[in-house]
Amino acid sequence: MSLTQLMYLECICGYESFTFVSHSDCFIHLSNPNIATMKEDVLYHFNLSTSTHDFPAMFGDVKFVCVGGSSSRMSTFIKYVAAELHLDHPGKEYPNICAGTDRYTMYKAGPVLAVSHGMGIPSIGIMLHELIKMLYHARCSNITIIRIGTSGGIGLEPGSVVITQQAVDERFKPEFEQTVLGKRVVRSTNLDTQLVQELMTCSADLNEFPTVVGNTMCTLDFYEGQGRLDGAICSYTEKDKQAYLRAAHAAGVRNIEMESSVFATMCSACGLRAAVVCVTLLDRLQGDQINTPHDVLVEYQQRPQRLVGHYIKKSLGNS
Repeated sequence: MSLTQLMYLECICGYESFTFVSHSDCFIHLSNPNIATMKEDVLYHFNLSTSTHDFPAMFGDVKFVCVGGSSSRMSTFIKYVAAELHLDHPGKEYPNICAGTDRYTMYKAGPVLAVSHGMGIPSIGIMLHELIKMLYHARCSNITIIRIGTSGGIGLEPGSVVITQQAVDERFKPEFEQTVLGKRVVRSTNLDTQLVQELMTCSADLNEFPTVVGNTMCTLDFYEGQGRLDGAICSYTEKDKQAYLRAAHAAGVRNIEMESSVFATMCSACGLRAAVVCVTLLDRLQGDQINTPHDVLVEYQQRPQRLVGHYIKKSLGNS
């Protein structure tokens, strides 16, 4: 196989190899031929459109995209990463690019984009469709996208950071299932294994908090879907819950959240190098409710930001 073929193969698979593609562009590809025939593409939930906004001028230099559920967390993150990269003067405010809508927020500092996605698979799925199209229209290349968020841990000390090895469903299978035109469609949930290793190296560099690599279980619900006993409806016992969570742990699951499976599926399908980095707010084997003091939770939530910020700084310093 020729060098050119190897470079192409790695691009379409969403992997960026320092050996083969560090000096070539790996562009986003859409798994939808209809986009090429559209005169205008309206990204309704971003309040952006190809006819009213110059996407290449606005976003063409983006190399890192970080997404998270909370709007305020993304605002905090963009200020943090801008300071780490010495992009602007301290205290600078970054405008919300999606100010015309209240669905999502988007902030940009140099080559870094931060976007909120709300809670759950439907919310992040809608956001990702429009985000990936936006990056495509902007002709971005060599993009790394990372979800930073919070989760419930299984058998981990609260405050531990989990770098997702594989996103799995509630049956511990590495699949994302969706109904399309009334038919069941199942797609894989692959993430970039090299990126996982690079993030673990960055955690070792920092040496500030416990970090593990493990499977992340993605659910459709926060209460019954995650085996909680404190929802408005519950049809199982503490014994049932413990048996389920221990089975998840035995299957390699170390944390639970509500977005990773569709995130992994969509990024992989469009050639995006992707990872999920979440902090655990509690150990679900010990309880269901989060009763940690607020200031401690705030510090926990900053841990994925510090890790990913260090990764971006290190990547730019090495490039």
